[in-house]
Amino acid sequence: MRRPVVGTAIGLGAALLLTAGMTTASATPPTPTASPAVQHPVLVDCLWHQRFRPADFILACGDGNSQLTGMRWTQWNDNTAVGQGVNVVNDCKPYCAAGTFRKYPVTVKLDRPSAWVKHPNVQQFTRMSVNYTGAKPAGYTQVMNYPLWN
Repeated sequence: MRRPVVGTAIGLGAALLLTAGMTTASATPPTPTASPAVQHPVLVDCLWHQRFRPADFILACGDGNSQLTGMRWTQWNDNTAVGQGVNVVNDCKPYCAAGTFRKYPVTVKLDRPSAWVKHPNVQQFTRMSVNYTGAKPAGYTQVMNYPLWN
């Protein structure tokens, strides 16, 4: 009786792939010469996610009426982060649901890193300073300092 050629070929192919996979998996592990990645402090967002050099960041977590967009970070180290972008703020006129979002160019500085309560082995920035480089929203000062949640 003749055996099916296709079934034998598939079985041999599968065995060959399994053997190749096991050979690769049992290769010697990489040498530990590479140093671990440097972990700088992070910015913690409204959803408790760690953010490193985020392009966008919500400042008003409750309603989203103030956020940073288009951030370009020029510095991010163990003590400070500095970047430029735009603060998009709802003017809430006549009320927030009918308000207009207006754009203001800003320079942002993060500092005062400390251990994050949720993950004590992670450092997080605990203060943000937003410096309006031109016009600013009504009721804001030229530099607004925000304590960041922990």
